[in-house]
Amino acid sequence: MCRSIGKVHVLVLKAIAKLGWLKPTLIQSTAIPLVLEGKDVLIRARTGSGKTAAFAVPVIQKILNSKQVAKEQALKALVLAPSKELCQQIHRNFVQLTFKCSREVSCVDISSQDSTLSHTPLLVDRPDLIVATPSKTLANLEKKIIDLRMLDTLVIDEADLVFSFGYEEDMQKVLKYLPRLYQAVLASATLSQDVLSLKKLVLHNPVTLKLQEPELAPSSQLSHYHLYAEENDKATILYVLLKLHLIRDKTIIFVNTVDRCYKLKLYLEQFSIPSCVLNSELPAAIRCVSVNQFNEGLYDIIVASDEKALEEPASRKIAKNKEGKSKRKKDKESGVSRGIDFQCVSNVINFDFPLDVNAYVHRAGRTARGNNEGTVLSFVSVKEKPQMEEVEEYLKSSYGGEENIFRKYEFKLEEVEGFRYRANDTWRAVTRVAVREARLKEIKEELFNCRKLKSYFADNPRDLETLRHDKALHVVKRQPHLTNVPDYIVPPTLKRLAAIPSGRKRKTTRNMAHSRAQLRYEVICFYSVFSQAYCLLQRCKQKRKDNGKKIERMPKSTPPLASTPTTNPMYPAYSVVMLTAQAMGQKR
Repeated sequence: MCRSIGKVHVLVLKAIAKLGWLKPTLIQSTAIPLVLEGKDVLIRARTGSGKTAAFAVPVIQKILNSKQVAKEQALKALVLAPSKELCQQIHRNFVQLTFKCSREVSCVDISSQDSTLSHTPLLVDRPDLIVATPSKTLANLEKKIIDLRMLDTLVIDEADLVFSFGYEEDMQKVLKYLPRLYQAVLASATLSQDVLSLKKLVLHNPVTLKLQEPELAPSSQLSHYHLYAEENDKATILYVLLKLHLIRDKTIIFVNTVDRCYKLKLYLEQFSIPSCVLNSELPAAIRCVSVNQFNEGLYDIIVASDEKALEEPASRKIAKNKEGKSKRKKDKESGVSRGIDFQCVSNVINFDFPLDVNAYVHRAGRTARGNNEGTVLSFVSVKEKPQMEEVEEYLKSSYGGEENIFRKYEFKLEEVEGFRYRANDTWRAVTRVAVREARLKEIKEELFNCRKLKSYFADNPRDLETLRHDKALHVVKRQPHLTNVPDYIVPPTLKRLAAIPSGRKRKTTRNMAHSRAQLRYEVICFYSVFSQAYCLLQRCKQKRKDNGKKIERMPKSTPPLASTPTTNPMYPAYSVVMLTAQAMGQKR
């Protein structure tokens, strides 16, 4: 790999070997030598092509080179990203690449911290590299916690979203703190007008890398399917696909709003299908933990909302004027479909069709990353058909006019008619009130899990009791019978493929009679052994009474079962055993 990317420190190469990277991608082998030469670079490559390593490896190499002549510790590189999740992912990649040189290169992520006061302990030792959002960087610069006078390299990842997330003013203010001479790298999946505007502000005589490849993985690696379905049919089809295991492995289900996120999660819970919610209203720490747990394989399904914060700035302004101000507080530094490296995702399901082509591209980019294969399945209603046609035209043009890119998913809804009544009843049961109460319940659980509030609740137990004993949550009532799928509603063609376990067979009258007879036989055998033990015990007692005198030999045979209570001392025990056997036989 070192021959393809130029001269790289041996410690970095060891870290790359530990990660299992056998050879660089096309964008890495092209960009890394240019960045090492000190040129400003604009990297444009599709999602999942390895853009992060394309700028991370040369940045680490430059820091190691500067350590040899540096007189004092100073900040050498600043990496900016539009979302907290992306910042955490970039920081994790830097930590992995500096595994063998962690003492020489220090890296800090300040995007997830709430206030600048919590940044001070992290920045007091002057780390070599900082990963942050533009707003967090500006806040620390204004309070003089960060000093950029010795900065060598500025990197902006997902540059086309920096202005879309409302960072235009923040970026202009941050650039005023930069030194006169610095190297800049912009990385983006698309070359939008925002990228060109940012290019004029940051780059100086840059080298633009626009590889001749589509924005998505090739058709041999990524398959696109569509399925025409209305609202109720979407819920039924999703239930069938997941419950009959027609879709397997890790899956991301995209919807357009936060409420739809929770509605779909509650809907799947009724069928015992575990899933996780990911949206901009969740705290940054929870979002990052959810992504990490998904990547670690704790659960296989994420329901994510691809919201208006990810649209183009013009469409955001129009939507804002139409809908007015929203009462809900959303985190503008949140991003789900952009930049986040969901690992080993096999399927992306567009439960709600994306609003435009760019949204579809970045949703589909969550799967088929690297050399892995993936599938995108889109549910399309009548209202969403024009958007699907627009995406279909784009896919044809991006794949060089190749036909049948957007294939129809063959699914006969009439064959699973037995699932419809279950799905429709459950979908209607998840009301707006249930969604609201579920969100309140999640907020309270996060309050209980919050470390900062544990000490407060310890000193104020009444407040904790108030939170725990307020009004009851009207969540959707769980129906246990929905967990299993009866055999009679599964189509014969899908029974082998779905591998549905057969239900418990009822015992016939003949089998029940046989079981009762067998139980009585076992009880009689038990009584015989027990009576023999009782006789042996009586003999031992008699021996002790005689004190060595010769006693008569006890009969070996057991007392008859028809003995009366006065003649048979075992009668009480026998009666209890037989009554128990009769009761057990009746239960069987």
